[in-house]
Amino acid sequence: MSTQSNQFQQMTGRKVLITGGLGFIGSNLVHRYLTLGAQVTVYDCLDTHSGGRLFNIEDVKDDITIRVNDILNFEKLCEEVRNQELIINCAASTSHAHSMKEPWFDQDVNSKGMINLLEAIRRFNPEARFLHLGTTTQLGPLQYQPADEKHPEFPTDIYSANKSVAEKYALIYTKAHNIDATILRVSNVFGPRASIHSPEFTFNNYFVGLALQNKKITVYGDGAQMRNVLFIDDVVNALSLIAQEPKSKGEVFLLAGDQHYSVLEIAQQTVEQIGSGEVANIPWPEERKRIDVGDAIISNKKIKSLINWQIEDNLQTGLIKTKEYYQSCLEKYLTL
Repeated sequence: MSTQSNQFQQMTGRKVLITGGLGFIGSNLVHRYLTLGAQVTVYDCLDTHSGGRLFNIEDVKDDITIRVNDILNFEKLCEEVRNQELIINCAASTSHAHSMKEPWFDQDVNSKGMINLLEAIRRFNPEARFLHLGTTTQLGPLQYQPADEKHPEFPTDIYSANKSVAEKYALIYTKAHNIDATILRVSNVFGPRASIHSPEFTFNNYFVGLALQNKKITVYGDGAQMRNVLFIDDVVNALSLIAQEPKSKGEVFLLAGDQHYSVLEIAQQTVEQIGSGEVANIPWPEERKRIDVGDAIISNKKIKSLINWQIEDNLQTGLIKTKEYYQSCLEKYLTL
């Protein structure tokens, strides 16, 4: 448990619903809320473009309720939303590249799915606390750095655009229907239980998968573009704290680390801490170059001004913990 654990409210007997709870961030939240005593329900469709896997909850499967279903199934979603005290939406189709190839699919999951969830809450559980995970890529190319929550949004891919729209839906429902919603835009989260087998699930987790197999990591161009990365435990800590903060209602927060690294540095550190492979620079694929946002320097001042959130792991220590997790179960994560 985190060194900030004394700040987390005990949830003994309280009901928590995590949509997308078999995925990376969702499954780590499942483990956290179980340690806090909550009655946890997971709602996940195990879509291959979302990264969910049953192994992520293998060690706690007898302690939770699992509903394998789709957030596009409004009737089933409504059944699970009833009587929940905290609802955390981690359900999403997460691939930038796939969203450009299948925009209607991405729109269904990330936009229509959000409307379904908000309508289910409005109709059947308007008193619930609701957290929604967005993405810092909603901002697009930065007009100033570090970017804060007032930065305009000009996303460069369909996934980021739909996540931006979903966020706006939640804010509309908060104002119009008094839904108790908070938005957290996260960036390049890495660590245990991530999908590491494909570049569809964040570049840095894919780097981890390659390094664990001692395979070459390829970096587009010179790899100089700056990125924020955040270890999963720090994300879970922030979500745990913001969920219990009433002043966060109707607010949007950028969830970013204190440090930023170039993509090349991330690749090199991943090899150094995890594997014995190598890093190679290759030319940009044109379709990826067109949607790249350049440097992404993100501020975390707003969320830190509201909650006592302390980032406990940097890139190096996070990679060491990540390696420790996958060493005993790597084969479970090399395919979906």
